[in-house]
Amino acid sequence: MSIQVKDLTKIYGQQKAVDQISFEIKTGEIVGFVGPNGAGKSTTMKILTGFIPPSSGEAKINNLDLIENSLEIRKHIGYLPENNPLYLDMYVKEYLEFVAGIYKLGNKTKSRIDEIVEQTGLSIERKKKIGALSKGYRQRVGLAQALIHDPGILILDEPTSGLDPNQIVEIRNLISEVGKEKTIMLSTHIMQEVEAICDRIIIINNGKIIADDTIDSIYSYTQDKLSTVIVEFDKEPNQKLLEEIELVDKVAKIDDKNWLIQSSSKEDIRQNIFNFAVKSNLAVLSMQKKEKSLEEVFQELTS
Repeated sequence: MSIQVKDLTKIYGQQKAVDQISFEIKTGEIVGFVGPNGAGKSTTMKILTGFIPPSSGEAKINNLDLIENSLEIRKHIGYLPENNPLYLDMYVKEYLEFVAGIYKLGNKTKSRIDEIVEQTGLSIERKKKIGALSKGYRQRVGLAQALIHDPGILILDEPTSGLDPNQIVEIRNLISEVGKEKTIMLSTHIMQEVEAICDRIIIINNGKIIADDTIDSIYSYTQDKLSTVIVEFDKEPNQKLLEEIELVDKVAKIDDKNWLIQSSSKEDIRQNIFNFAVKSNLAVLSMQKKEKSLEEVFQELTS
């Protein structure tokens, strides 16, 4: 087991930033840790990386207690904070040598830097000052420092924040590649990123975990479980007959030819709609099953 959290709480004054949360992340999982601003994501990550102590509760990394084994645990964790603090006047290679020294890599330093520079795509930038790099390459440097000591666990707080679409794809691909061999916990506001990278999603709101499941299963947490089909006919159908189609619960008119049809059944209702069209001498010009997006699920759960 990589990460175990039980009844973890963090209080600042009168505010509970994290309120008795519990979860586990198994070895090899990539887990998205998501929530609105101020939900407790960064606080939880800072506790797990030993930057701040919890007010109560317990956390274990690879079965080591976080409080009792803080320094030992840091050897097993690579951490990329949200603001990615870097020494901008250092050269990339110089900075990685500095970080390698902190982890006491010794005579492995040169070979490890060469390996990690290649892995993170920093080869052409390794002789530049960090302050001269683009935001995307600075994020790569941040990931390189998190990986330099070859940790089994990566904790990444908003790793693609502020990047352009191309940079987001590059960093996302890098995380996916690294995740084949490591346990990764990452926070993000980009739901497409969670769908693309993560095996599982944990949603936190107001300091409490409100959902924890696989990406496929998280959709069942919403109250609205109706499936939706949008149909375009060649002419206006009889709404009353539309409502009488087997397994149809709701019908809404978009315009004369376009209709929104909903069902609470787990069965696919598109065949029933097509049969109705044939009987009613209607042509189906298009039929689209509208799936609820992960973003919509997130909004429903956290609103």
